[in-house]
Amino acid sequence: MLPAQQNINVQKWVAFFSSLLLITKMLAYFLTGSVAILTDALESIVNVVAGFLGLYSLYLSAKPRDADHPYGHGKVEFLSAALEGSMIFIAGLLIIYEAVKNLITPSPIQQLDMGMILIGATAGINLAMGLWCIRTGRKNNSLALQASGKHLLSDTYSTLGILVGLFLIFVTDIQWLDSAVAILFSIIILFTGYKIVRSSLAGIMDERDMELLTRMVAMLNANRKENWIDLHNMRIIKYGSTLHLDCHLTVPWYLNVHEAHNEIDALASLVRKEFGESLELFVHSDGCLDFSCRICSKADCTVRKHAVEKRIEWTVENMVSNKKHEVNT
Repeated sequence: MLPAQQNINVQKWVAFFSSLLLITKMLAYFLTGSVAILTDALESIVNVVAGFLGLYSLYLSAKPRDADHPYGHGKVEFLSAALEGSMIFIAGLLIIYEAVKNLITPSPIQQLDMGMILIGATAGINLAMGLWCIRTGRKNNSLALQASGKHLLSDTYSTLGILVGLFLIFVTDIQWLDSAVAILFSIIILFTGYKIVRSSLAGIMDERDMELLTRMVAMLNANRKENWIDLHNMRIIKYGSTLHLDCHLTVPWYLNVHEAHNEIDALASLVRKEFGESLELFVHSDGCLDFSCRICSKADCTVRKHAVEKRIEWTVENMVSNKKHEVNT
């Protein structure tokens, strides 16, 4: 199954279970009258909206590129994630508001045992769905699916906090614990929303992804071939589940067009093996110059002008630079 279709299928289940869990949490609220459960239900409303929003964004992202969108439609995932992160943040603020209001004018809580069973079940389902979303989203480079997963995990944390509060109330009969625990876990929700918005804005602005670049550089260093004399001006841009990699590859100047293209194909195969098939590679091949001899380790070169002086270790800093490597770099 293609990664884009796999992302859509996962998000369909997220939308379905989000709707089911919202109904369950509202039932738990009507049974108990707990303001903490009410705030958890409010966050589930966000889950439902975000679930369908994420599904629509993944559907658009999976559409093939066209004349108006030559790089595809993947950027819509960043917008979806930004909206979802904003909604998570707003939900956190609403939880704090309701919890503080309940501290001032507390309301009685009933049927705690049944309420704990219902929201405990929702926490388990959210945890499983959230981990599934994040694992699939990371594998397929889908920010929207990862955002959905983080949202579900934040919902799980708040639900677990509410469970702790309800259990303590059940044991101690201290009513204000209901609101105190809700406030504590709303802080986690606020932080999660902030991180999702921050990462989505980074994607929209094509901010450098250091984690991705570090993985890429380490993989290339470990598998570099003798005809790959130099690699620089490397840029990686995310468009939904598709990675766009641009770079300049320096090869021996005497290779013909077909031989140079074979080196590019070898580079592309290596990158796709590590990062998946959803990748577009644009490589500009350069012929080596005289100063390249000092960093070239090709053993059977018959036109060498200088002896090898130093093997340049590729790093993020020197590979993103628009400058060919030399001994003094």
